[in-house]
Amino acid sequence: MSKKRILIVEDEESLLKLESILLTSKGYDVTGVTNGQAALDSLAENPSDLVLLDIMLPQIDGFEVCRRIKENPQTQHIPVIMLTAKKSREDMARGEKVGADWYITKPFKSVMVIETIQRFLAK
Repeated sequence: MSKKRILIVEDEESLLKLESILLTSKGYDVTGVTNGQAALDSLAENPSDLVLLDIMLPQIDGFEVCRRIKENPQTQHIPVIMLTAKKSREDMARGEKVGADWYITKPFKSVMVIETIQRFLAK
């Protein structure tokens, strides 16, 4: 069985590194990018099995990235998990509106992120 590919979109370098190490240690093939446009470019070139997406990003925010992923017939099947410090009801509702499959707020527990990822990749 081939490794599941996860795209992490996180503009904070230290968090991107931490998330990458965590997921790589669990056997995932991880690609990390630091902005919304790079995320869309990465998915166009090399589709992932799941996207871990921050909201507050340079250029294109995570809401718009998610909307574009879910509108594109080539990528709309990819689960998108929002991983963000934005935790208001309005933010969560907006995440749902643009098609996010799940919403995790920072600070997060690593085990919760892993369990959520495993649940979506087992489908």
